[in-house]
Amino acid sequence: MKEVLNRRIKHREIFRPFAPSILAEATADWFEQSHPSPFMTMAYAVKPGKRNKIPAPTHVDGTGRLQTVTREANARYWKLIKEFERQTGVPVVLNTSFNDNEPIVCRPEEALDCFQRTQMDALVLGDFLITRL
Repeated sequence: MKEVLNRRIKHREIFRPFAPSILAEATADWFEQSHPSPFMTMAYAVKPGKRNKIPAPTHVDGTGRLQTVTREANARYWKLIKEFERQTGVPVVLNTSFNDNEPIVCRPEEALDCFQRTQMDALVLGDFLITRL
C-alpha cells in the first residue's frame, strides 16, 4: 500500500512513513503502549505479532506514529474504522496528510483539485462520495 500511495498520490520518498489511526480502545492490543495519542505526537512500538497485519503504517523500526480515535472526539472517523475492523478484524487504517507535495488540503476546493491531479480512486467530502468514471 505504501508503494501504491507514493506512486499514485503522494509522490514522495519511500522511507517517509505513514501513520496508523486506531480505535482508542484497541490501542493496547496492537501497540506496546496504550496512552492516548489523538494528535500523532507519539511513536509507539507495534506489537511484534501485529506488524504483519499493518505493514503500511509500521515504520522500519517497528513503531507507528499513531492517532488514537475515540467515538466522542470524531464519531464519523471512529465508525469508519470500526466498520473496517468488522470486515477485516483490524481496527487500524492508514492515515496520511491529504496533499501531493504541497500544503495540506484545508478546503473542499483544494480536495477536489488534489483528487483531479492524482490517481486517487475516490474522495469523500462529508456525506458525498466522488469517484472516477
